[in-house]
Amino acid sequence: MGEQAQPVGDTELQERMWAFMREEVFPAEPVWAAHLREHGAHSYPDVMEDLKASARERGLWNLFLPSASGLGNAAYAPIAEITGWSPVIAPEAINCQAPDTGNMETLALFATDEQRRRWLEPLLEGRIRSAFAMTEPDVASSDATNIAMTMRRDGDEYVVNGRKWWITGVADERCEIFIVMGKTDPDAAPHRQQSMLLVPRDTPGLSIERHLPIFGYQDQHGHSELVFDDVRVPAANLLAAEGDGFTIAQARLGPGRIHHAMRAIGMAERALALMVRRAQQRVAFGAPLADNPVVQQHIADSRMDIDQARLLVQHTAALIDERGAQGARTEISQIKIAAPAAALRVIDRAIEVHGAAGVSDDTPLAYFYAWARVLRIVDGPDAVHRRTIARAELRADRPYAG
Repeated sequence: MGEQAQPVGDTELQERMWAFMREEVFPAEPVWAAHLREHGAHSYPDVMEDLKASARERGLWNLFLPSASGLGNAAYAPIAEITGWSPVIAPEAINCQAPDTGNMETLALFATDEQRRRWLEPLLEGRIRSAFAMTEPDVASSDATNIAMTMRRDGDEYVVNGRKWWITGVADERCEIFIVMGKTDPDAAPHRQQSMLLVPRDTPGLSIERHLPIFGYQDQHGHSELVFDDVRVPAANLLAAEGDGFTIAQARLGPGRIHHAMRAIGMAERALALMVRRAQQRVAFGAPLADNPVVQQHIADSRMDIDQARLLVQHTAALIDERGAQGARTEISQIKIAAPAAALRVIDRAIEVHGAAGVSDDTPLAYFYAWARVLRIVDGPDAVHRRTIARAELRADRPYAG
């Protein structure tokens, strides 16, 4: 399954990751962009294979998965933050990119030995990619019990019908397997109606309708709309048991929210670095922008936003290591709201200091802003997570309420 990183001190591993970023990842950014301009938004730049080979040699591979790396969530969180400085390239370079991380965790937890051999092993080796197909266009998918896709048992097969959209990873032809959530028993209890099937990309009846942009950006891996028209899948492709779909989804989404949150903080840190450099170099009204009290307030507020969000995420990561995702459910909801919101504030200030340059493609700020805003929707919108937090508070015991 590829090389495994040896458990090391947090500082040493972070220094190793930073060396990789400075020596190879940041220099690869213009190479990556030039390839996509020449060959199309969803083509696969060759430089990624060079980066992946180097990451393996450096012991920076599959760090997100404790069974492969020996790292817990708290130890991995700073690495995820560092990759957020270059969120398009760095996570995949170390095989820690969404949605593959969540899919690999799901397969490690729920797949059969044969399913792991066929799909988990090549994912861990970085030879293929995967997608997680839950969201649907015709229902409010933030409530997973709304899922309408049907999965009807027919002998040794399931017949799948329905539509999915915003399915990340599909535009990349290396995406060979979809984990698909649908309804197998509409008469069961609401949280036992859903199941998950492994559906290979080339299954007859499965079609890719379109690749959806994010604020006009087409990511290399894509976010796609899929149609399942009498798609027949062997019953052996069922994950766990019928009715386990909702449970699997909840298990999958916990640690992944740590990854998203820390990458958002990494984006915010890069935005702050760009803001500081711009303020020091740009002169307006006879003085550097850095001397302007408003700009100084932007910088100070950004440092506080980042540090507060980071501490909350690190606390949550430690709780997951101690109690599991269910034991940190409320804290996971907190970071899912707090980290993207903090990143948006910081990135917005950086755009303000850059002026028109901040909304161009001359810096990564415009893309960072678009993606940070999307993070307030993916893996559950803010409103759903606020409900989770509020319910916990309403149930909590108080030492004094007078």
